[in-house]
Amino acid sequence: MRARTAVVCSVADQGVAALTNILVLVVAARLSTVADFARFSAVYLVFSVLLGVSGAYTGQPLVLRRGAATDETRGACRSAVGFTLLVSAVTGGLLAAVCALLPGETARAAAMLGLVLPVVLAQDTARYAFATLQAQHLALASDTLRLVCVLGALAVQPHGTPAARLVIVWGLSALPALLLSAAVLHRRTAGTPVRLRPLLGKGHLGRRFVVEFGVGNATSQLSVLGLGAVGNPLVVGALRGATTLFGPLNVLYTSATGFGPPLLGRLATDRLRVRATAALAGLLALTAAGWATVLALLPGSAGRHLLGDTWPTAAALLPATGSQYAAMAVGTCGLLALRLLDPRTTLSIQVVFSLAAVAFLAGGYLTGGVMGAAWGLCLGSVCKAVATWTRVARLTRRGERGPTPVTATAVGSGP
Repeated sequence: MRARTAVVCSVADQGVAALTNILVLVVAARLSTVADFARFSAVYLVFSVLLGVSGAYTGQPLVLRRGAATDETRGACRSAVGFTLLVSAVTGGLLAAVCALLPGETARAAAMLGLVLPVVLAQDTARYAFATLQAQHLALASDTLRLVCVLGALAVQPHGTPAARLVIVWGLSALPALLLSAAVLHRRTAGTPVRLRPLLGKGHLGRRFVVEFGVGNATSQLSVLGLGAVGNPLVVGALRGATTLFGPLNVLYTSATGFGPPLLGRLATDRLRVRATAALAGLLALTAAGWATVLALLPGSAGRHLLGDTWPTAAALLPATGSQYAAMAVGTCGLLALRLLDPRTTLSIQVVFSLAAVAFLAGGYLTGGVMGAAWGLCLGSVCKAVATWTRVARLTRRGERGPTPVTATAVGSGP
């Protein structure tokens, strides 16, 4: 597949996947009572966390592999999907068994999540496998089929459908996409063995990436909740409202780190890859600035339609949040460049500067209230961006990266 076609298919695939997640919540909200939608949302949040962990442990190390046509890479793709099926079946079975013993509709819905977990997680891992095999059009076809099936399945449910039924219908609707992905992937990887041992080895990069996922995603959210608990509860709604407006950019950033390596890996040298990643950083930063400008120009009536009474406070935070997301674009692409140069270098940066962001958030809130907290988060993102690109420049200049690519099976036994 040509590079331009691969880029178009990859971007379209991320758009379809994001649209599926958004429409699932929209349709579920229209079908459910307030209480049932709250239960469904809680279970869907659990799924989102499990999806992030699965992608970090299995998917992200997979896409760092070079050489889509080699038997080793094809076997790794097959092994990754098999590993996900096995682990998610065990995890889902335990979740279903535990929740079946608990009372309440939320526990019942969580039990249904356990039953469908292998289907939804394996289908997502297949997307990473297709990206690794430089067959982004197949990932797009699978995700498009899933979008059609999930909307069709949910659309025929009656109003007032319980959360447990919504979860099982949503999960099983991914089965046709999984079967399509499995059939195509089997044909492309025929004759290669399934090896699970490397995925459980001590040097597997997924362990680092799971820690990065936990630190990067949980720290800031928990710190905001903490401010609401010990300070003003309105700070949570204001900051969450402002960041919700930038939801489409979160999709772009996640896609860049998760599915960018196979596309950038087509370039011949590290220097070219770094230049391309820097150009992507500039493009995403401009996109963030443009999106912030669009939001700032929205009429008050349109803003209240989006966020209700939270809009005035969130709108006041747009300069800070827009600047934060521009800095996040640069930092995300810096981490992407480090993943390509030496993926072992990203964990320390994530840990140090995630904790620094918490300190800046708290300090900003103490000195300037909600506005200060927003600028504190921005300062944390700026510092992380500077640190990542400083490390990129150092690795590029000194040639610290070895002659062979670092992959999930070439890391060694430890840091």
